Amino acid sequence: MRADRLLSLLLLLQNRGRTTAPELAAELEVSVRTVYRDIEALGAAGVPVRADRGPEGGYRLMHGYRTRLTGLTDAEAGSLFLAGMPGPARDLGLGAVLTSAQLKVQAALPAELSGQARRVQERFHLDAPAWFREADPVPCLEAVAGAVWERRVLRLHYRRRRGEVRREVRPLGLVLKGGIWYLVALAEETVRTYRVSRVLAVEETGEIFERPAGFGLATYWADSSRRLEAALQQDTARLRISPRARRLLPMWFGAAGVRALESAGPPDGDGWVEVELTVESEAVAVGDLLRLGTEAEVLGPPALRQAVARAVAVLADRYGQP
Repeated sequence: MRADRLLSLLLLLQNRGRTTAPELAAELEVSVRTVYRDIEALGAAGVPVRADRGPEGGYRLMHGYRTRLTGLTDAEAGSLFLAGMPGPARDLGLGAVLTSAQLKVQAALPAELSGQARRVQERFHLDAPAWFREADPVPCLEAVAGAVWERRVLRLHYRRRRGEVRREVRPLGLVLKGGIWYLVALAEETVRTYRVSRVLAVEETGEIFERPAGFGLATYWADSSRRLEAALQQDTARLRISPRARRLLPMWFGAAGVRALESAGPPDGDGWVEVELTVESEAVAVGDLLRLGTEAEVLGPPALRQAVARAVAVLADRYGQP
């Protein structure tokens, strides 16, 4: 591990130029004291590291010195697929590996391409979690990810809505969707999806399994997502909505909102239009549609209109003057 860290330290100095000990410690996830020891080790190995004193000081390599020790390990090569997601990479236990891989790639690039890579990193950033929600705590994610990599059978202690279960699974892959991690696994000869934040504990069985021939994680996830969306969308609401609601519909209802606007009729004199919006069960649809407040009117189906009217009556009674 120390040899890997020394190489990462050397590549950091080569790629970034003058860097302070606290900055190096933060990148390598070690203490400043460890950085001092590693700098001494590099010097003893003949690497020309220079220490500049003062407020603008730091460590740098002697001008013109470059290393070509840039071969990627298997883990580093695999981690590059997470290059745009440092947070998820860290969750998977690959944070340091990803940093090392990126440094090696950058060190191997010609100067003009290395500069381009830095400009891309400065100008583009991927933030996976959804707005206005904290990422799920996933204490078992690293253990699950290890089992995915190495095809190890696991026993999961899992929390469902109807209680806790224990299940033996063959982990096939992990999916990050809207900041939430999901495990796709084979259980009882059926491929199922588990939310990793609901995994309470994992236990290894010591068994190794063979992945199903022809299984594709991306294909499974796309098919599963379509089935879930079709199952949830149980009805179609006819709405009359205001100009403001027309702007809100795509933000609050996603693809269903976009499709609803595409079906919109001509605006009336006040700019209101009629649309058809796919909705979930009646109980869920009432809550969703009430978010539009006075910017929408439910025209049908009659049962949904009556359910919204009942909810509005309860709110009027609750907030009305005595």
